[in-house]
Amino acid sequence: MKRAIIYMAVVTVAIGMLFTVKTKAVAIAGNGAPNGAHYNLNIIGVTKDKTAFMDSGIGHRIFVPLSGKIKINLLPGADFAVLDANGTDSNGATFSLPNPDPDNDGVTSYTVWARALGKPGGKSVTTPCAYLDGVEYCSTSNVVLVRDKGKSSFTNVTSQLLYVYIDLDGDGVEERYPLFDSALQDYFWSYDNNGLKLAQFRFYQN
Repeated sequence: MKRAIIYMAVVTVAIGMLFTVKTKAVAIAGNGAPNGAHYNLNIIGVTKDKTAFMDSGIGHRIFVPLSGKIKINLLPGADFAVLDANGTDSNGATFSLPNPDPDNDGVTSYTVWARALGKPGGKSVTTPCAYLDGVEYCSTSNVVLVRDKGKSSFTNVTSQLLYVYIDLDGDGVEERYPLFDSALQDYFWSYDNNGLKLAQFRFYQN
């Protein structure tokens, strides 16, 4: 097992050293992602809002505004699935995924890898958030994807995307809550887009 610590420039991490998320050692392909079967999720930035019905649960893509912040609502499920692909309306998008770490022991049942694609110059910030008694809490850790010129490689973003790091009890020390932990409710990813046309996320079972 090895620690999932990110050093690549395309991802910004703000996690204290108190937490370690462990992922299985894997063989890496030329694009920076592991070899093997995976679920692929494309988040596509568009200039015009979508009006078509997109709640069929079919497809591996979510449409978001090319500029602006939206919610990708998260629901626990047995598998990965896009339940509402339209993130350009007032309801945001909805994505179903398995509980990544039910015991909150830092060992996830799957890993997440991300890269920025499309025309160079775009950027997105994805932050895990949730609610408690109607108050919104967002993690101090997030995933920043920047589309630079040249080849774009995947980076392991498991610890940033599947946990919320917050000081919930107000003691000055951050706690770690995996997605769907009962301490919080209504988990979602806050997706803040600044011109990124395509963010690609891959999910690999351990």
